[in-house]
Amino acid sequence: MAADSRSRKSGLPWSASALSGFSPANSNTRISASRLPLRADAVVPSLRAPGNLGLNSERQRAAMVERLRRQGIADERVLRAMQAVLRHSFVDEALASRAYDDAALPIGFAQTISQPWVVAHMIQTVLRDRMPRKILEIGAGCGYQAAVLAHCAPEVHSIERIQGLYDLARHNFQKLKIASIKLHYGDGMRGLPDAAPFDAIVIAAAGLEIPAGLRLQLAIGGRLIAPEGGEEQRLVLIERTGAQDWTRIELEPVRFVPLKAGTQT
Repeated sequence: MAADSRSRKSGLPWSASALSGFSPANSNTRISASRLPLRADAVVPSLRAPGNLGLNSERQRAAMVERLRRQGIADERVLRAMQAVLRHSFVDEALASRAYDDAALPIGFAQTISQPWVVAHMIQTVLRDRMPRKILEIGAGCGYQAAVLAHCAPEVHSIERIQGLYDLARHNFQKLKIASIKLHYGDGMRGLPDAAPFDAIVIAAAGLEIPAGLRLQLAIGGRLIAPEGGEEQRLVLIERTGAQDWTRIELEPVRFVPLKAGTQT
């Protein structure tokens, strides 16, 4: 792909160097020896051509949802959302045929769209036994996870620190006529104190520790899920049980892009 080429799908700039920033070290996926293998019917080989994807994406999403069920995703709200959101519309056309694979994919700027299981698992975990009305996402990326969250709660705020990805997410929301997400350009580590408290916070990047300011933006009874760590990372679930009280549970090992302060133009 030429450095000055433009995506035919999004109309936004995609350079070869931006896509090459993807690597196993920043893949927004889980690390698990027990990860279920893809079944032969998880992605239909005869439907993998990008030119046919629009006609057959519903079947591929249904196969993805079935795979998620086998991998332990049981919340019907989450499964319906994963079925409804067109993941292929959030990646570059060159990668559209892989949109429903069980994998993270590059979205430019050394960032990724998270593995479908990671998206579903994180959302299921914060939603369990809850009906959240207001959710904050840190790290909008291309907008896919926020679109899934918008099917699970009436108010979703999402922050993106990289200007190019903020523009991409905004473009995707406009293209798909998703009007319920409040997208913000800014430092995700600061959160949105003026919009707090949130019933749930989902962080799509790993810091060495979860910023205290984000924990304070949880409503009492609210939950926060985030990857935490450096070279070795785990998902962490935090629940606010009182004004100055939180519980913490460590979950599966994962690998995410790093959580960074500030903004990037």
